[in-house]
Amino acid sequence: MVVNFKVFKKCSPNNMITLYMNRREFVDSVTQVEPIDGIVVLDDEYVRQNRKIFVQLVCNFRYGREDDEMIGLRFQKELTLVSQQVCPPQKQDIQLTKMQERLLKKLGSNAYPFVMQMPPSSPASVVLQQRASDESQPCGVQYFVKIFTGDSDCDRSHRRSTINLGIRKVQYAPTKQGIQPCTVVRKDFLLSPGELELEVTLDKQLYHHGEKIAVNICVRNNSNKVVKKVKAMVQQGVDVVLFQNGQFRNTIAFMETSEGCPLNPGSSLQKVMYLVPTLVANCDRAGIAVEGDIKRKDTALASTTLIASQDARDAFGIIVSYAVKVKLFLGALGGELCAELPFILMHPKPSRKAQLEAEGSIEA
Repeated sequence: MVVNFKVFKKCSPNNMITLYMNRREFVDSVTQVEPIDGIVVLDDEYVRQNRKIFVQLVCNFRYGREDDEMIGLRFQKELTLVSQQVCPPQKQDIQLTKMQERLLKKLGSNAYPFVMQMPPSSPASVVLQQRASDESQPCGVQYFVKIFTGDSDCDRSHRRSTINLGIRKVQYAPTKQGIQPCTVVRKDFLLSPGELELEVTLDKQLYHHGEKIAVNICVRNNSNKVVKKVKAMVQQGVDVVLFQNGQFRNTIAFMETSEGCPLNPGSSLQKVMYLVPTLVANCDRAGIAVEGDIKRKDTALASTTLIASQDARDAFGIIVSYAVKVKLFLGALGGELCAELPFILMHPKPSRKAQLEAEGSIEA
C-alpha cells in the first residue's frame, strides 16, 4: 500500500533557509505536550559561511486592539518559550521520528533536525473573533516556530533570513464521560406561600463539536406565581487571565418557548429542549472565542480549556468554558428563576489509524 505523506514547507524570503514539518497541531494531554519536531535545510552558501541558525518556539499574546495602540504602548506580548541552536549542531541526543529520518535521507547533508518541548502550562491556541471589517491582528494566543540566523539567539532577526510558521496547541476530548450534570434550584417569594422548583439535567457531560445538547427541564410550581415563558441557552465563558476583570460571556445558542405556559400554581411542566452551539450561527459576532487559526475554513468554536489546577493557569492565556443556562420568566413582578450547568465541548481524539498514517508507520 502506498502512503502519501503531507509535509509543510516554508522558505525564508532570501531562499537560504527552508523549514519542513509534518504537522502543525500538537496535542496537550494536560500533563504534557507532544514534542515539536522538524527539519531545517540550509543553502550551501550558509553552510560554507558556518552561519549559526537558531530555532525558537514563540508565543504571541495580543490582549488589545491594534487600532488602539499609541506611541510606546503595545497591547501585545511576544514570549520565547524555547530556544536552541540548530546549526552548527550542539551536542545533544535527539530521538528522531520516522518522518525526520526519511527527510534526512532525502534532503542530504545540509539538513538539520530539531526537537522542542512546549511547556505543559502554556496556554491553548485561542483567538477572539473580529468583525468582518476589522483587518487588524485578532486578540488571543498564537504560536510560531521561528527560524533565523544570527550570532546568538538574542540577536534581532532580519526579515529576509527569517521563517515564521504558525502552529497550534490543541486539546482533545477525554475518552471517558464524567458525571451526568444535574441541578435543582428553588425560589420562594416574599409574603407568598410555597416555592417554585426548577430541575435541569443534561444527557451527558462531554459533547463533541456539532452534537445536539439535550436539556431536560422539569418545573414544579408550588407557589402562587405564574410561569409565562421558558428559555434555554448555551453560553461561552471567556477568561483573559491577565486581567482581574477579564471575564465575559457570550450566548452562542438559545431557544425559548411558551409551550405549556402559562404554568399556573399547582402545575408542573416536563420538557426537553435541544441546542446546537456552532460557529456558523455566530460567524458575524465579535468576541467569540474560536480555535487558534481564524483564517482556516474549518475553524470552529474554541474547545473547553482543560487545566490540571487553577494554580496552573498561565498569566498570558485565555480560559474557555461552556454552560447551559435555563431561565423561567414570571412576569414583571415575579422576576426570573435561573439554573446553570457547566459542560465540556471538545473535538474527539483522532483514530489510531489516522495518527499512524500521519507518522508514516503503516506498512503494506
